[in-house]
Order: sequence, then structure tokens, then C-alpha cells
Amino acid sequence: METAIFTLLGTFVGGLLSYFLQRQRFAQEMAIKQEENKTEYMAESTVKHFLSHQAYTDRSFSTLQKHLGGFEDDELRKILVRAGAIRTYRDDGTEWWRLLSRMDEYIESKRR
Repeated sequence: METAIFTLLGTFVGGLLSYFLQRQRFAQEMAIKQEENKTEYMAESTVKHFLSHQAYTDRSFSTLQKHLGGFEDDELRKILVRAGAIRTYRDDGTEWWRLLSRMDEYIESKRR
């Protein structure tokens, strides 16, 4: 009986130790990957910042391009999509982007 209890206790402690070590390893690997992809990660954060501005639901591609220099057009478009943005075209043919999460806000502003 005692052997079974000690075996169960040892298994439980070993499982907990393994869980916490894996969790710490995962956090370290995530930090390393973020550092490796810091340019893209920061570009996505910057895009979200610009597209989350309270006064503007939409931003023109040229405005985003001006503030996020150093990216080719299609590369910047990929970053916008990863950030959760969608593209629209205005009547004059200009390209505009907005966060998909702000669609309700955009529709409400058009109703007013």
C-alpha cells in the first residue's frame, strides 16, 4: 500500500515539475522567436496603433507607407493582413485599410 502511495506521489511531483519546466521553456522560445522576428512584430504593432486611432477608422495605404518605411508594397500589405486589417478602395481609386475589428464602428459612423 505504501509503495503505491509513494509511486503516485512521485508521479504527481514529477508531472508538476515537467509541466513547469515546459511552460518556462515555451516562454523562452516565444521570446527568442519574437526577437528574431522583431521587425515584423513591431511593424504589426505599429499598424494596429495607426488603425486603432480613435478619430480614424480608415487609413490610406500611402499614409501607412509613409509611417512604416522600409517595406515593399506587398510586404506591407501582408503585415496589414496579419494585423487584422482589410483593404477597400475609394471612388477615386485610392487604397484604404481598416481593422476588421472596427467594422461595426465604421458602419455606425456611415449611418450618422
